[in-house]
Formats: sequence, structure tokens, C-alpha cells
Amino acid sequence: MSHHTETLVIGAGPAGLTAAYLLSKQGRSVTVLERDPEKVGGISRTVSHNGYLFDIGGHRFFSKSKAVVDLWDEILPHDFIERPRLSRIYYQGKYYAYPLKAFEALRNLGLIRSTACVLSYLYARAKPIENPRSFHDWVRNQFGERLFSIFFKTYTEKVWGMSCDAISADWAAQRIKGLDLGAAIRDALKRSLGLKPKQRAGEPVIKTLIESFRYPRRGPGMMWEAAAARTMAQGGRVLLDRGVDGLSYDAGTGLWTASVLRGDGSRETHTARHLVSSAPVRELVDSIRPRPLSTFNARALQYRDFLTVALIAKSEKTFPDNWIYIHDPSVKVGRVQNFLSWSPEMVPEAGHTCLGLEYFCFEGDGLWTSSDDDLVALAKAEIGKIGLIDPADVVDACVVRQPKAYPVYDEAYADNVATVRRELERDFPTLHLVGRNGMHKYNNQDHAMMTAMLTVENILAGTRRHDVWRVNEDAEYTEAGVSGAQAALGSERLVPRKVA
Repeated sequence: MSHHTETLVIGAGPAGLTAAYLLSKQGRSVTVLERDPEKVGGISRTVSHNGYLFDIGGHRFFSKSKAVVDLWDEILPHDFIERPRLSRIYYQGKYYAYPLKAFEALRNLGLIRSTACVLSYLYARAKPIENPRSFHDWVRNQFGERLFSIFFKTYTEKVWGMSCDAISADWAAQRIKGLDLGAAIRDALKRSLGLKPKQRAGEPVIKTLIESFRYPRRGPGMMWEAAAARTMAQGGRVLLDRGVDGLSYDAGTGLWTASVLRGDGSRETHTARHLVSSAPVRELVDSIRPRPLSTFNARALQYRDFLTVALIAKSEKTFPDNWIYIHDPSVKVGRVQNFLSWSPEMVPEAGHTCLGLEYFCFEGDGLWTSSDDDLVALAKAEIGKIGLIDPADVVDACVVRQPKAYPVYDEAYADNVATVRRELERDFPTLHLVGRNGMHKYNNQDHAMMTAMLTVENILAGTRRHDVWRVNEDAEYTEAGVSGAQAALGSERLVPRKVA
């Protein structure tokens, strides 16, 4: 069976559905192909288990981009709630507020260790490593060796499954940027004294210091289910259970042909003028025939996988955190989500709680291939060791595996991505890469959405007016700052015209 559409979108995550929604809103023909047989949303979906709802990681709805916030409100106008943000660090049996509270941190670490941390910080600032290449180098320069070892090393190595010396400094620069220790200490002193820090006019918001966020009342999947429904209401198609395993481009006709495999073994063919891909770069390049020269570079790109063990407990023992970072090396769990604190509607039964224990792993390794029963037993033992709930109170549990949750920033990733991008842009003028895995960029959903929003502008204009790779991790369009993105997506919307 063969289908034709103007734009074919691979993947129904935030980037893919944003592109499809905006194209169908303009009356354009668009089809989304999603491999999952049941759910849209990708890593931003909401999982349901016996009426309990949980996230794959926890998704705050916060963005500096007014264009993104406006789009959230347009797609899901009545279902946002405002939630207080609280997260703490668990280290050696003690909890540290994050952002740090100075006196609490000093008391927990003790005078000798605290003094060593300050001296280590001062030494690192006086004698920084020039041209830091690794995550270790970058964090050491910013915070000192002692604070690196306490608050960065263990957790980061749990997340990535590799030494901090093998992780690119790009990762730290992207995710920790904006939080220097001096500012954090000043902020922590004010918090410890009960003074809420004032935001000066024009001062940039540091994401790690935000005290509240918006959240769909029944999880982030609400947003993407609404986006899919609105896309279909506007004439677009969102097809589940469609895995793309073959792609070819005819330079003569300018048409893409996609071979699609369904779960029952049947096949479909889809043709399109434009191809928008949020699929992992490695999979996308592997499916193109004839094979691009950069296939070797794409295959060298690595991904970190992720599984959540949700523990449902009949327990009055609650805590206010949305999530807790587990920096303690004595347990394997990396982070604990507290879904009741994300939204009361995530937990349907009074007197119950639902915690998501997050384990970072590689597809096929010991954790990933463990049975669900073994993973639940591990999670119960570790939650007891941490002391958040009594394992005996657990009445139900569920395991969710998420492949390719995080693109890995190893030493070679930037060169490999650049090589792939160069060849694809040269040979395939109507191929558009968007989103976290589509661009191999560890970004948040607002960034993924912005890449799709600008891609839609390019398709409508029939030009590559916007370089979507210039969208940074704060969902700003770096060519012209926030205002440039708003202009591109707001009042200066391009007049649609057919692409030749």
C-alpha cells in the first residue's frame, strides 16, 4: 500500500508533533510515522499502570521562549497546574537542598570537609586547566576538585556509564552553564536566612534556581496526545505502529520514499517531498539507501538508555520533593521521582504514594536485561536503604524501559555529528533534522519544539531561512536572541507558498 504526503515526519515526540501540528494548521499535507504501537509523546509520554500515572524522567514545562509557551497554551489551554519546585541531593545518608543552602551544606559536610571544599575551589579558580576538554576538567575549573568529587562525579558516572574524563566538556557547558559557585553561595546564604532572592530586571533566569513550574495535571503525555488529536482534526495523519526501516531520495523528482514495517509484519510505502526526522541519527542514516559515506560516523554515535521502576506504596510517609538526585555510590539508582509532588492526579488513591526509581543503563547490559521481578526487588531494597519508604509498604510495581533516552557526548561526538550533518545537508536538501535524538543534542522539550517550529518556517518559505542548529539549550534562536525567535514565529510569520 502506498501513500503520498507533502511532508513526512518520523517520530511522534515533541519535535515531530510540533512540526505536524503547525504544518497541518497551515493547511499543509503531513503524515507522522511513530514506531510505538500505542502512545505518542516519545520520552515525553505519560505511562499508566492500574490508574497510576508516571513520567519517563519528569518533564517541567518551563521555557524562556514566549513562542514555545504560547504554543503550549494553544495546544493545551485548560489543563496546566502550577507546581512548587523542590529537588534535593542524597549523599552519604544526608539530604542537601538543591540549590544549596549554605549552612545546611556546611553542617552536613562538617567543618573540615567544607573548609577543604572552599580551599579547593579557590585553588581551581586561581590555577584553572587551560582549554578544558573533559567534563572533569570543566567542573573542576568551575567548582574545584573536592566539590566535583562530592556533587558531580558519582551521579554523572551513573547517568552516563563512563568516566567523567571521557565525557566532553560540551556536556557540562550545556547543562551546568549559568551557575557559578559565587552566585550559588550568595543565593544559598539568602535562602538560609529566609530571604528570597530578587530577580533584577533584564537579569537572565538560571534554570536550576527556578522555584516553580507548570505541569499538565495528568502528566506531559496530555500535551502530546492533544497535539496529535489537533493535528488529525486539521487534516494531518498520525500513524502508530510504523517503524521506518528504509529511505531513499530521488534527486530527479525531489521525492522521498519511506519503507515502513508494522508490528504484524505488513509493509507500507510512503512518499513525500519533505522529510522531517526526529529519529536517532544513527538509525536514520542506517536506513538511507544508497548508504551515505558518513554511515561510519553515525554508527559511532552512542546513546544512554534508561529504565524506571515505579513503586506504588500504601504509605502516609510523604516528602515534598519532585525528585531527588542519588549521589550515593552504594546504590545503583540515580534519581527518584515523587509523582504525587508532580501532580496529585498522578496518584488516584488516598493514602498511597508512587515513586519512580530511575536507573541509567546501556541497552543489553545487566540492568536492561534483568527480569522485571529482579528490578522491582532491587528497587525495593534500594528505596529501603535510602529510607524514603518502607519496602514492606509496596503494594504494586511497574517497569518501563526507554531506549536511547540520552545522546552521549563523548570526545568524538561533535566531529561525528558535524560530518553527518555536512553530508546530509549537501545531498538531501529536503531532509530536516529536529529534536533531541534527531540532532544528537541533549536538549529539553522546549528546545526540541523550537527546532521544529523553525523547520516549519523553512518548509513554508521553501528556503533554509533558519539554521535550526543555532537554537541553544534554552530554546533561544542564537542568531538574534529570544526576540529573533519570537519575530520568526510570531508577528513576522512568513506567507506560505508551495515548495517547488
